[in-house]
Amino acid sequence: MARLCDGDRLEFFGVPAMPHRDSLFARFLIYQRERFPLLRYAPLVLVFTGSASTYSRLARGAPGFVRWEVFLTGAWTALALFFLLRVLDEHKDVRTDAAFRSELPVPRGLISLGELRSLAGGALGAAFILNALVAPRLLWALGATLLWLALMGREFFIAGWLRRHPTAYMLTHMAVMPMIDSYTTGLDWLAEGDHPRTGLWLFLAITYLNGMVLEIGRKIRAPEQERAGVETYTRAWGLGGAPIVWLGVLLATAAAATLAGGLTGAGWVGPVFVLALLTATALPGLAFRRSPTPANAHRLDTAGGFWTLGMYLVLAIGPFAARWLGP
Repeated sequence: MARLCDGDRLEFFGVPAMPHRDSLFARFLIYQRERFPLLRYAPLVLVFTGSASTYSRLARGAPGFVRWEVFLTGAWTALALFFLLRVLDEHKDVRTDAAFRSELPVPRGLISLGELRSLAGGALGAAFILNALVAPRLLWALGATLLWLALMGREFFIAGWLRRHPTAYMLTHMAVMPMIDSYTTGLDWLAEGDHPRTGLWLFLAITYLNGMVLEIGRKIRAPEQERAGVETYTRAWGLGGAPIVWLGVLLATAAAATLAGGLTGAGWVGPVFVLALLTATALPGLAFRRSPTPANAHRLDTAGGFWTLGMYLVLAIGPFAARWLGP
């Protein structure tokens, strides 16, 4: 039976996991490819950060884009926060992973929890320095987000109850998404000493819903993919129920995005783009409900990623496209 010993070292059946002799950098490259693929996350974070700050400026009626040094600082900080989320998950799931998913990087000994903490701490330390130098006001939003992450790391002190109620678990944990967005939208209004406009709360709601789309999508599994000890929404809500919930969240996000675009001048362009994106994204969800195969589960998960990327692009670019295309 797996257990924790010597801080972060895992023992399997009494035999210590052998440490890797490769450099931390080389091992992190393997780790990120498996658990935090930067080629996937970095473009999404750039679009996420750019869309949030641009939407805030549109809502305020402010011209131009935020200062580039502020934007780049914000993008690095957002990426560091998402990486911290990944590291927190590694800590939270360490016993389950050791018992049921020993092929993952931490239980197989590729990288230790202590090394992951050091990497996350270094990324956050750089973020604090950059924010302090470029826009010190942003440290308030960053601090509030880290406080929420600390509560998440403690499972809000009701870990047992949350584990027994997956819907409540998702709803509480997804609140971190608008918390991060309070920072990325703050690259505009907070950095310039202004206040958030009313329409910004709608954008934060979209971020919350987008987080649910991603979270549900990555935990929808075909029957042959289900594993003992690994929580999924198909197991919690059923093969038919999980994709229906996912489709329902897509529809709610599309409605919110249409309203949000209308507040910033997206005109007819916003609804048309949102409808096209909704149709393309919903098809894999419908396909999984008809035929719950591993291939369809993968397509549904991938579609959620493209949906999120497209949604943020529409919210940022829609008003400019409407002006270019005309009434």
